[in-house]
Amino acid sequence: MADVTVSARAARRIGEILKGESAGAMLRVSVEGGGCSGFQYKFDIEHAKAEDDLEIARDGAVVLIDPMSLQFMAGAEIDFVDDLIGASFKIANPNATAACGCGTSFSI
Repeated sequence: MADVTVSARAARRIGEILKGESAGAMLRVSVEGGGCSGFQYKFDIEHAKAEDDLEIARDGAVVLIDPMSLQFMAGAEIDFVDDLIGASFKIANPNATAACGCGTSFSI
């Protein structure tokens, strides 16, 4: 299974977010049913890592992904984009066959 990667921009932004949280905070990225295309990404602050979580550490940022979500995100890159529309995390997922216009939901 291909690894999920975190871009330098995303790592910087995650680090900024986590600095505002208590010590040991990590960002959990998960996939759940819903959204306009069938699945959607969810972002949560966590303080505990599950035994079977994938942990991605880059530039002081720690991202957790559970095994079920990882099946849908294999080979994806988590990026942070700041453009005219606004600033947000974007996930470039090679497994997605369709995505919604807002980029937060997808189908496989």
